[in-house]
Amino acid sequence: MSVKSFSGFSPILGKEVWVDPSAVLYGEIKLGDDVSIWPMVAARGDVNHIQIGARSNVQDGSVLHVTRKTENPPYGYPLIIGEDVTVGHKAMLHGCTIGNRVLVGMGAIVLDGVVVEDDVMIGAGSLVPPHKRLESGYLYMGSPAKQARPLNEKEKAFLSESADNYVRLKQKYLEEQA
Repeated sequence: MSVKSFSGFSPILGKEVWVDPSAVLYGEIKLGDDVSIWPMVAARGDVNHIQIGARSNVQDGSVLHVTRKTENPPYGYPLIIGEDVTVGHKAMLHGCTIGNRVLVGMGAIVLDGVVVEDDVMIGAGSLVPPHKRLESGYLYMGSPAKQARPLNEKEKAFLSESADNYVRLKQKYLEEQA
């Protein structure tokens, strides 16, 4: 795997983490336990930090980046991903905060300063513009993303099920690579 130091920071990996050998992680990145990072993911914690919570997964071709610290905002925008999050194929997350039990659909783009509360689905191909807040319990879709409808109970349950499925899958990969 390509886990590399940058500017004195090295990625920190939790227990039972899977990082595909084709993924690239640089700098100040912290992965919680049971996280999985799939093929061709690029994550750069070079000008701010990235944190990914336990049991979350980042799927093939996704890009994770941050915004540097400046006068406005002085803290910049780190990338914070909560627990039990599924980030779909080719998603782009840039300097945003993603809550727990969130599904970021394939090809979605989530920009600086966005806050996604817990228990949210972001539809495939959606664009979430800077500084938007996505309220808990809803599906958001479109470009720009808009609240489409409340999630039903089956969809809410799926958010954790998706994360659980990826924990089981990454465990098979770890076992086969041992």
